[in-house]
Amino acid sequence: MTGIATAVHAGVAAMLLCASAWASPFAYITNQGSHDVSVIDLASQQVVATVPVGRSPAGVVASSRAGRVFVSNPDSKTISVIDMRQQKVVNTLSAGDGPVGIDISADGRRLYVADWYSSRLLVYDAQAGDASKFLASIAVGRAPAGVAAHPDGSTVFVAERDDDSVAVVDTASRRVLARVRVGSHPFALLYDGPRSRLYALNVQSNDVSVVDMRDARRPAVVATVKVGKAPYGAALAQGGALLYVTNQHEDSVSVIDAASLKLLRTLPGFAYPEGIAAHGDRVYVVNWMDDNVQVLDAANGQKLKTIATGQNSRGFGAFIGGPMEP
Repeated sequence: MTGIATAVHAGVAAMLLCASAWASPFAYITNQGSHDVSVIDLASQQVVATVPVGRSPAGVVASSRAGRVFVSNPDSKTISVIDMRQQKVVNTLSAGDGPVGIDISADGRRLYVADWYSSRLLVYDAQAGDASKFLASIAVGRAPAGVAAHPDGSTVFVAERDDDSVAVVDTASRRVLARVRVGSHPFALLYDGPRSRLYALNVQSNDVSVVDMRDARRPAVVATVKVGKAPYGAALAQGGALLYVTNQHEDSVSVIDAASLKLLRTLPGFAYPEGIAAHGDRVYVVNWMDDNVQVLDAANGQKLKTIATGQNSRGFGAFIGGPMEP
């Protein structure tokens, strides 16, 4: 009986923690052309702040655990750190020769950044007050782009674009544990925890490689799903039932049944869509050409609202998060 009570208490505590973390969610949209980040309050569906960052911001990850948003600035070779409560930059990290993809561990402690030109993965202490230098530099393949951290903190996945592969990096030993060949020029990565799958978006072969990651030492492609031209970003919606994929060069969004991996529909009418994220019953699509975010009904893909942002909006990464309640 004590064990059951403890389990129930832990479950309730987890739900309260989750509700607390998302009390005030925001979308942080990187704007390559205006060198800033548009902060959208998801409750009001309005931009509530514009935060100047480094030059040509691209990658972004919002961590409720850390209470920070980390933005990669390839042209400045830096990472801007935004405080979620103040909505302003509180730190700037040096980040090699060209930081692009970025992700953070589930506990908000370790930040992982792909250094495009130096073919390496940089590791930072995300909670250090003076995290001006990285903790480790891990050699990976050519032109590393997307980064996805496993929820349990054991591994990090890196898209090696010019090698047509994905590296599995062991976080304890800080070395590449395994590699898997995927489609042509993988860019973005998305990890599907409940299915132990990794989705690699291949911008040149116009498809998504579905990688079985149940054994991190032996990753295997189990399916390839054709989508539109130059798939760039992906998000799981409807409780993980639907996989949304943006197609840059087709101005469309593909909607895939995540269980069967069947393409359900292709949504038209976007403008060089790049970043995409889901929250609740909504999906947020970032349009580079139209300088906006389009809000969709997650169930049917219907467009509900358009929110103007900065110039050349990208939103490459997990751009939705909110500060933890005290």
